Amino acid sequence: MAKSIAFHLQKGGIGKTSVCGALACQSALSGHKTLMIDCDPQGNLSSWFLNVAPKFELSDVLQGKCYWNDAIVKVDDIEGLYILPTFSIGGSLKNYSETKLNDEPFIIQDLVAELAGTFERILLDLSPGLGKLERSAIIACDEVITPITTEIFSLDGFEIFVDELVKLKKNYKASVKHNKIIINSFDERVRQAKEIYKEACDSGKYVVYKIPVDPLFRKAQTAHRVPQKYRVNGRGLKPGTIEALFKINKTIWS
Repeated sequence: MAKSIAFHLQKGGIGKTSVCGALACQSALSGHKTLMIDCDPQGNLSSWFLNVAPKFELSDVLQGKCYWNDAIVKVDDIEGLYILPTFSIGGSLKNYSETKLNDEPFIIQDLVAELAGTFERILLDLSPGLGKLERSAIIACDEVITPITTEIFSLDGFEIFVDELVKLKKNYKASVKHNKIIINSFDERVRQAKEIYKEACDSGKYVVYKIPVDPLFRKAQTAHRVPQKYRVNGRGLKPGTIEALFKINKTIWS
């Protein structure tokens, strides 16, 4: 059975795109047909994996200008990995979300349901906001996972998001699951990082994962490459990063 996961927190700079993209790659590497949907008007996920702007993008699909199979692009380097991109072409996704989405709040949900007939795993990368577009994407998914960093402001944003998600689920009668946190750029040497990790675990409410600080993510994004296969001077992702991605991928899809 297909499963869809959104990655979201209404705060920028926490690595939502890095986490979403790396886990999508890991999913495809494990042999599952995997689709990324770039729901961020800035299109960072698309810029990471594609060198050239495609003919069509997500907003074209939502507005009925093309079919989804016309807009989906296969990602190089990994068999079974695809993306439904956003390239900020004229700011069309942002414009659509501000002008038309209010009249069709379940359109992304309908799209994801249709895509589930072709793809085993679907990952949605969202922008830091919590407007109509982000709400529509969240209720379209089976689950939302929250990446955070080891900063106090990230924790504040998490608490706000939890409150807003409760309201969202009630207003839209949505059953989206939320019980997982991924602490991104975790540095074992930093005391505050260990304290935040312990606090998250001790709450008893969430399954908590860690992805170590790894500069190769940014380098792979700049080179438009899959991080698991990218090398700089013969070096790839840290062993701890590889282990973390493998562990997360193994458990989040069950």
